[in-house]
Amino acid sequence: MKYDYLVVGAGLYGAVFAHEAMQKGKKVLVVDKRPHIAGNIYTEDVNGIRVHRYGAHIFHTSDKKVWDYVNRFAEFNNYINSPIARYHDELYNLPFNMNTFSKMWGIATPAEAKKIIHDQIEDLHITEPKNLEEQALSLVGRDVYEKLIKGYTEKQWGRPCTELPAFIIRRLPLRFVYDNNYFNDRYQGIPIGGYTQIVEKLLDGADVRLNCDFRKNREELEAMADRILYTGQIDQYYDYKLGVLEYRSVRFETEELDTDNFQGNAVVNYTAREVPYTRIIEHKHFEFGKQDHTIISREYSSEWKKGDEPYYPVNNARNNALYEEYRKLAQSETRVRFGGRLGAYKYYDMDKVIAAALAFCDDELK
Repeated sequence: MKYDYLVVGAGLYGAVFAHEAMQKGKKVLVVDKRPHIAGNIYTEDVNGIRVHRYGAHIFHTSDKKVWDYVNRFAEFNNYINSPIARYHDELYNLPFNMNTFSKMWGIATPAEAKKIIHDQIEDLHITEPKNLEEQALSLVGRDVYEKLIKGYTEKQWGRPCTELPAFIIRRLPLRFVYDNNYFNDRYQGIPIGGYTQIVEKLLDGADVRLNCDFRKNREELEAMADRILYTGQIDQYYDYKLGVLEYRSVRFETEELDTDNFQGNAVVNYTAREVPYTRIIEHKHFEFGKQDHTIISREYSSEWKKGDEPYYPVNNARNNALYEEYRKLAQSETRVRFGGRLGAYKYYDMDKVIAAALAFCDDELK
């Protein structure tokens, strides 16, 4: 069968495009090497609890067009992301706000918090930060950095903060109000029933092949469609001929526990360097679950290597320059377009994925 479009990757970007293409009367084939659709936003029911298989995904946006679009495919609850940071036996609210500062220093007013942070920054005399550590210290002072940033960041990136470039942390928002809402966006929530249903509805009408590796079936698949949207790794598409782009990966340890409430919050970050995992997710709290058991996932950040699942692009000068060379190659393609997190070598929140996919649809399907 001949298709108008082959979409490689059944994640959010590819699914939005497939849906919009079908609305224009196009025939679409979607392939994915995984045994399921929805990419990293895949959620599955495990004994009555919706589990975020590839880490916590909280939808948030200030873009009403995107919010209205995604609400066509699911109803969202009123979940507000209010993570907790655990440093040894000390618990702090995130983002950094007056609840954080009050607990850390035993103070009550914004003026007191501002003075402590200002005095700590002044004592450090950092004028031109040479690395991430100096950058963070110059923004928030020593106490917040040592307890809430240093260990977590070193686990996330797998190297000391003194060896990380300063630009990774351009700013660290300090809120001098008692507000634990992590996001500033107007709209926020979790789809009731999980994310997988959204992608199922987006792909309704498309032919979908799972457990199908594009690279292993490339010749056959390319012959089946006039045009291709590739949402996998752009360097992998070109067999890494210019070099390998770097990523950080994440490993998950998930277990079911015979308790109705393990940590009292959906997300708890472990900021001490000696704790091997970066955070623990308790999935039931995303949908206010009342089950008599619970499921948790510990997340371990790791160095990515070929064959691992790529999560976060390492957008340093070397990788960005290499991606630009691949982007130039991609621009010369006549049948193939690239998109999504891996195709654009860029970390996207879900709302930005949808916005980028819709923008691509406007250009491609006009």
